[in-house]
Order: sequence, then structure tokens, then C-alpha cells
Amino acid sequence: MSGRRYVRARFIESGLEGPADGPRPGAPRKITGEAVEAVVVKTLETKPVDATHWSTRSMAAAAGMSQTAVSRIWRAFGLKPHKQETFKLPADPQFVDKVRDIVGLCLNPPERALVLCADEKTQVQVLDGSQPVLPMMPGEPERASHDHRVRPRSRSP
Repeated sequence: MSGRRYVRARFIESGLEGPADGPRPGAPRKITGEAVEAVVVKTLETKPVDATHWSTRSMAAAAGMSQTAVSRIWRAFGLKPHKQETFKLPADPQFVDKVRDIVGLCLNPPERALVLCADEKTQVQVLDGSQPVLPMMPGEPERASHDHRVRPRSRSP
């Protein structure tokens, strides 16, 4: 029976209460609301001992459930522990003027000029961010500042 006919039949049978959701087919839920909450809290508030972020496998082992269940919970709450974004709060009082100069140069370069932009540091190892990391929230990735303390890498022979 199609969905509309089924709702109509339930209405005819039971009046206004008929079209309300009834019991659904399939096995009852095995993962409790408390278990879901525990996974969400653990994802947001802790990190694994031996890694930088939780994976579905490591969280499944820690929570005692399947990797698929952890994946569904994370998807439902918009959690993506593997993602991280960066942010920058400029401290330079002339920042806006400098941005206008650079953007103006790129949009309207001098005649017969080549404008190049380089923003890369090779042979540098990132140690720690200069600001504390903003934690992951449902629907938002973890956010770290754009700049870091660095030390030169030693070259391999």
C-alpha cells in the first residue's frame, strides 16, 4: 500500500489519531541515548592518547560500539574530528590599509608588470600554534590560529 493510501486508511480507521506515527518495522534501537551522548561528549572534550584526533575506529574501540555506529552518530551531530580550520586575528593597526594596497596591486597591476605572491616557508617544522586551539563543536571543525612556533628541519643525507 502506498504511503498516502496507508495514512488515509489509518484516518478512516482511527480518526484524527490515526495518521500519527505508529510503531515502525525493524529491530529496536540497540544504542541508547546515553551511549550516543557519551560518544559526542568524548569526541568534543577528549583526544586519544596516541593520536591527534579521534578516528571512527579508535572511537568505536573506546566506546565499545561499531565503527558504523560512531560514523552515524558523528554524521547526525555534524562532527568531523579529522577536519581543522585556521583563523587569524590581525594585530596590525594598518592591516586594512595594507590589504587594500595588495588587493589593489593584484587587481590593477602597473603596466608591463608581473605581480607575484609567495607565502611559503620550506624546511620548517611546525611545533605549536601561537594561540590556543578553539575546540570542535557540532557542525564546526576544530579551529587553530594560522601562525605557529617553528624550528628548522634538519635535512636528510
